[in-house]
Amino acid sequence: MDSIRNFRDVRIVESKSLTINLENGVVEKPKYEFFKSKAFRVLKNGFWGYCHGEFDEKEGFEIAERNACDSHDSEIVSLNYRGKYELKPKIDFEYVSIEEKVNFLREVENVLKSFDKIVSTKVVYMENTKKVEYRDSCGCEVSYTVPRTGVIIQAVAKDEVLQFYSKRIMKPAGYECVDGAFECAEEVVSVLKELLKAKLPPSGKMDVLMDSELAGVFIHEAFGHAVEADHVLQGASVLSGLIGKKLAGENVNVFDDPTIKEFGFYPFDDEGVKAERKALIRDGVLINYLHSRETAAKLGGKAGNGRAQATMEPIVRMSNTYIDNGDYTFEELLEETRNGVYLLGTRGGETNPATGYFQFNAQYGYVIEKGEIKYPIRDVSLSGNTLEILKEIKLGRDLKFNPGFCGKAGQLVPVSDGAPHSLVKAKVGGA
Repeated sequence: MDSIRNFRDVRIVESKSLTINLENGVVEKPKYEFFKSKAFRVLKNGFWGYCHGEFDEKEGFEIAERNACDSHDSEIVSLNYRGKYELKPKIDFEYVSIEEKVNFLREVENVLKSFDKIVSTKVVYMENTKKVEYRDSCGCEVSYTVPRTGVIIQAVAKDEVLQFYSKRIMKPAGYECVDGAFECAEEVVSVLKELLKAKLPPSGKMDVLMDSELAGVFIHEAFGHAVEADHVLQGASVLSGLIGKKLAGENVNVFDDPTIKEFGFYPFDDEGVKAERKALIRDGVLINYLHSRETAAKLGGKAGNGRAQATMEPIVRMSNTYIDNGDYTFEELLEETRNGVYLLGTRGGETNPATGYFQFNAQYGYVIEKGEIKYPIRDVSLSGNTLEILKEIKLGRDLKFNPGFCGKAGQLVPVSDGAPHSLVKAKVGGA
């Protein structure tokens, strides 16, 4: 694959979004946003120049080229993709009135209010349609339109303690996406009832059975960021130099797949590269990093993960990143756990891709004794080392995805992470 040091591209981005917040029975003013702009990049003598704004192409490229004011060793892979894509929703949210959307939020809130110990509620509806046109000097010419819809459901319950729980649905889809919101609201109520009687967690290193959401956060945060090639090139990844090395058991396979219709879906990345699934770990062996066109030229990988928020500069990002199914049923994982904890959901945490150490907070959990789920626990965290976890992980066969927005270098992009129930050995403590 040819690499070049002189190159130019333009990306035209149009975005329409609507957000409606219903908090404690009060509807905030619906927020409608429209954005349209262009991003211009010029690679000249290995040095990047960039600008964005409502310029015509002649002026935009002239400004970007003036900004390419030095020489450097940057280069990109030369690719030539052409194509158009439009994701058509089953129910176009453009044809659903604001009143109907607000009434829907109120109905979801009523489910939360059915539990008298809930003292605060928030239900958020969001929709977005993004249109992108991309052209470059290599002959790439692609465009796509993707709608995204989501509902976020949050509640706080109070008894002797205050407890918070949230669920969300987000899909590359139309208004049909909201259908599962009432089930999510019922789950929020059910979990909060458990949390109000939950105990503080045990502490120490022990067997930890993670649900799909928490295990997905592990594979995204602790592994996924370390496999982004810009971190590798910066010397900020624990996975640097490990391509071809065995990191995990033969049953462990990890993928990044923007073609799956989950929240991180895209048909082309923001450098005009057609989306395709990439195997990162195959049969326990690290075989790929994630790449932009620039990092692919430097490390010999395959581009397709150059992503940007709006008209910001594309950088290496994940899409739908997941650890694939293993061989265990949930009951078998419980039996393997014997004595430990079962942790569910996530309330954030910290990870260092350079060292592989991580610390995550679960939303809640249960103590496991002799292979059986016992009493609930709250305010619980787990920590460990990515490479140590991968060596010992045991995987269920109930892969699920969970959506969110991933932040990096001041940019947010939609992603999804997935996993089956996963058994690891990690350090547990209070959050």
